[in-house]
Amino acid sequence: MNVLLLGSGGREHALAWKLAQSPLMGRFFALPGNPGIAEHATCFETIPLTDHDAIVAVCAAEKIDLVVVGPEAPLVDGIADRLIAEGFPVFGPRRVAAQLEGSKLFTKELCKAHDIPTAAFGRFTQAEEARAFVRKHGAPIVLKADGLMAGKGVIVAMTLEEALAGVDEVFAMSGEDGGFRTEILIEEFLDGEEVSFFCLVDGETVLPFGSAQDHKRAYDGDKGPNTGGMGAYSPAPIFSAEMERRTLHEIIRPTARALADAASPYRGVLFAGLMITAQGPKLIEYNVRFGDPECQVLTMRLEGDLLPLLHAVATGRLEDHDIGMKPEAAITVVMAANGYPGPYEKGSRIGGLVEAETVPGVKVFHAGTRRVGEDIVANGGRVLAVTAIGANVAEARERAYDAIGRIDWPEGFHRTDIAWRALGE
Repeated sequence: MNVLLLGSGGREHALAWKLAQSPLMGRFFALPGNPGIAEHATCFETIPLTDHDAIVAVCAAEKIDLVVVGPEAPLVDGIADRLIAEGFPVFGPRRVAAQLEGSKLFTKELCKAHDIPTAAFGRFTQAEEARAFVRKHGAPIVLKADGLMAGKGVIVAMTLEEALAGVDEVFAMSGEDGGFRTEILIEEFLDGEEVSFFCLVDGETVLPFGSAQDHKRAYDGDKGPNTGGMGAYSPAPIFSAEMERRTLHEIIRPTARALADAASPYRGVLFAGLMITAQGPKLIEYNVRFGDPECQVLTMRLEGDLLPLLHAVATGRLEDHDIGMKPEAAITVVMAANGYPGPYEKGSRIGGLVEAETVPGVKVFHAGTRRVGEDIVANGGRVLAVTAIGANVAEARERAYDAIGRIDWPEGFHRTDIAWRALGE
């Protein structure tokens, strides 16, 4: 089977690493890829993900049997629609179904129409109306920008003053050039513990893929600004078998049915961000792709062959498959460039990557790197995802931080407390 993987981050390196292990793999390509992905696939480094014509041309020239779309932006932009129209199977939803991530308001209205448990909300196009809503309901309260915000378009305001100031900030996130031209979402604050839950969906069949918990804040103690994710671990201890059963019954399957009934069947991985409350699971938001860095820990724990699973999703044949996850725990620690998520410099040399992978159970995934001659240099904010598997979370974390200690990169930083919840710290 000839495969094309779209994307260039740590998530895509993890997918490439796992896909390349398949005995079904024929020729493997990636676009644009990164130095880690290039260890497994031939990369088309100069073709951007926005060039749909060029992507179709690659698929035709290389006789691609499956396209795996890693990031969300191409899906919201309709790349799956274009490729499917050209006759290529795609792992990833079409544009309409991708609105589950592309528009938080789309998701909230779907939940409202189908009694899917989520936070109560209001939607606003005018800042003054939004402020009046905030004054009426008080704090804590949650403000969200509609659209794709790379995990950063949310403000959890704990005081009324923070909420009122946040209205303008979120409107500026939503509108182009700081304009007030799109809607924002204001919703009730849910009290509980967050969990990420992943399922493969082929339009009808839903198969659980595993749970994880991530760390959004930049610094130890869950302090500092929100990021795309500074680390994750799997499985999530709080996500019991009963909680999984309820989530499938109350949230995931009703969503899949609603989209299928609307002639927009969902095919891909469905990532539910959940809050585990005293009343049970409630949906915070959906994402239409694997999380990053959750994908790294999930692929590390996956038993068996990933390729036929993704092909079955793309072709509507998932009912013939099962997903097995190893009982061990996995953890990933992100190494980011100094200054991230604010301004940071590119081009610093990274050493010790080979030495890091001599630690048992460790794989270093490239997230924001490029090759310059014989060197690997930083080329992004989140640069590496140091991932380890172990008999339990404690062993996996010990291995991950042992590996980090062997990486020579003074220009980077990482959190030292990943998985603190799981370890009761």
